Amino acid sequence: MGKTTGFLEYERTDGPVRSEDERIKDFMEFHGSLDFEEQRKQAARCMDCGIPFCQAGMMIAGMMSGCPLHNLVPELNDLVYRGRMAEAYRRLSITHSFPEFTSRVCPALCEAACTCGLAGKPVGTKENEKAVIEYAYEHGLVKEETPAVRTGKKVAVVGSGPSGLAAAQLLNKRGHLVTVFERKDRIGGLLRYGIPNMKLDKSLIDRRVRLMEEAGIRFVTNTDIGKDLHADDLKKEYDAVILACGASNPRDINAPGRDAEGIRFAVDFLSEVTKRLLDSDFTDVPTDLAKDKDVIIIGGGDTGNDCVGTCIRLGAKSVTQLEMMPEPSETRLPSNPWPEWPRILKVDYGQEEAIRKFGHDPRIYQTTVREFVKDKKGNLKGVVLVSLEAKKDEKTGRMNMVPVEGSEKRVPAGLVLIAAGFLGSEQYVTDDFGVERDARTNVKTAPQRFATSGERIYAAGDMHLGQSLVVRAIAEGRAAAKEVDEALMGYTNL
Repeated sequence: MGKTTGFLEYERTDGPVRSEDERIKDFMEFHGSLDFEEQRKQAARCMDCGIPFCQAGMMIAGMMSGCPLHNLVPELNDLVYRGRMAEAYRRLSITHSFPEFTSRVCPALCEAACTCGLAGKPVGTKENEKAVIEYAYEHGLVKEETPAVRTGKKVAVVGSGPSGLAAAQLLNKRGHLVTVFERKDRIGGLLRYGIPNMKLDKSLIDRRVRLMEEAGIRFVTNTDIGKDLHADDLKKEYDAVILACGASNPRDINAPGRDAEGIRFAVDFLSEVTKRLLDSDFTDVPTDLAKDKDVIIIGGGDTGNDCVGTCIRLGAKSVTQLEMMPEPSETRLPSNPWPEWPRILKVDYGQEEAIRKFGHDPRIYQTTVREFVKDKKGNLKGVVLVSLEAKKDEKTGRMNMVPVEGSEKRVPAGLVLIAAGFLGSEQYVTDDFGVERDARTNVKTAPQRFATSGERIYAAGDMHLGQSLVVRAIAEGRAAAKEVDEALMGYTNL
């Protein structure tokens, strides 16, 4: 696939990126695209591997390796190299629901498993994918299929994040009547309100949703299932219900002073910023949320990084990101061989911006908050940090991060954002539907299946997997749709 000697002839080149100084002045996307000929060269680097791990999508050492959607990556790269973009889009759309989303927010599991990356830089598959889907939109190739015949079956999808949208797309294509319920005021779930606009422009969601509506999918917003409508209501009207509500139960930090004013969950904060921007057509930049404040972000993952970039744009005085675990190695360790997901140090866009603005990486490793400090009015004014060290639990044999006594240090803080992950599905939803949950509070199903303990009730996405990636959520939604279709029709052609 690609050019036989392309990986020897061409170096990896990524699309242009606006400078940190420029992009922190707005909330617009800052990753540009290569011109067509350069993009073809990047696709030409694909090596025609004997075993393309890039498309494997398998768990190795507890981590996903390769694309969970099983996109046929070498075939896609070959078509881009040959300039056959329309055919590349048709190839991609067979396995993928929403390349416009993953080509912007996915950590590129395909590239991490690329053989070319063993001795150099991996093939730029993520940007090739973006080039394909944007070409398809520009040339009117992207259409949601309106079925010629309806089955008469009705399916409710609860949640309009990536898994819910993917399930709705395939079930509608099959001919079922699909209604998607969303508790927020706009469609998209965490795509809309959990990921900042500079990372995923919200007009891209609207663009896709319009096509889905035209194809017959019904969207209902401002309706919280489990509160506004209940399981019994949906069961009476629909032949099947897919719960795709996400892992929206945030993990808290229960330290003294937690009730101080000025401590927020990260996704709630990001959601408010995005909503105010969208409601005002980007004229109301909510600088009041962080301007001139010392911001502490608890959590070193993607959401924490998004908070770093957002707070910088809102005029924060300083931004510090706390990570409980030790700083990763800059290169793979022998214990983390290819094609496992590389557990190495990465500098994401938020950290790049912090380094440029403040002169140093915002991350502090092996550190957490021991206490939140309040003033007399109950407002947050500082935090007490404590260092952590790894110690083996004699009973379980596990290594745990425990506080180092005497390492406490007080630092000023006007805003704390908790980005410590999620604990699974929200209980009011699972209680309303009467479905079982596992030990991690995710909705329980048989392995590799989506039917829950509730009759005609299915689960997909983070609500089923636990907190994960957009690309895995899409894969879950597509697989759940296939299972629902088979249950409704006795067979499936999805």
